[in-house]
Amino acid sequence: MSNVLVIKSSILSNYSQSNILADFFVEQWKQEHPADVITVRDLAANPIPVLDGELVGAMRPSGQELTQRQKEAMELSDTLIEELKNTDVIVMGVPMYNFNISTQLKNYFDLIARAGVTFRYTESGPEGLITGKKAYILTSRGGIHKDSPTDLVAPYLKLFLALLVSPTLSLSSRKALLTVRTLLRKR
Repeated sequence: MSNVLVIKSSILSNYSQSNILADFFVEQWKQEHPADVITVRDLAANPIPVLDGELVGAMRPSGQELTQRQKEAMELSDTLIEELKNTDVIVMGVPMYNFNISTQLKNYFDLIARAGVTFRYTESGPEGLITGKKAYILTSRGGIHKDSPTDLVAPYLKLFLALLVSPTLSLSSRKALLTVRTLLRKR
């Protein structure tokens, strides 16, 4: 039995191509792995706070007492990180907005990227501290962007996930709904 974390990051709810793709993936996954536990985190329905100067201060302890807002953000950060640590498979439904990921997903990343907790600095550069995860990135974007210089989503996600969780990574786009079944069989 595996724990599967599905992260939806579109603001368009049921009209979102990336959410539709993530839902399809989950349906197929359940058929192939009925004993797995699936947790869905919808970042638009349950927004993550924007990282600002006050919240960064909480992530870099100074010995000062945290404000209530800082405490709440750190509790959420701890929860999100624990959720990530306890999952075996990460599935991300990711739209492209203005050549990049959604603000909702960026806010999530900002809250889970914590030096000494999810990554550390070494002489050879940053190193992820959460290992052994399998990640599926399910993206939606206009067809003219796939594999072009204007597709900043795929390279960014690959870089960020490699930093934190050192995953085995699979990437699929909206035009590749049928490949979801193929991806599942490779697991």
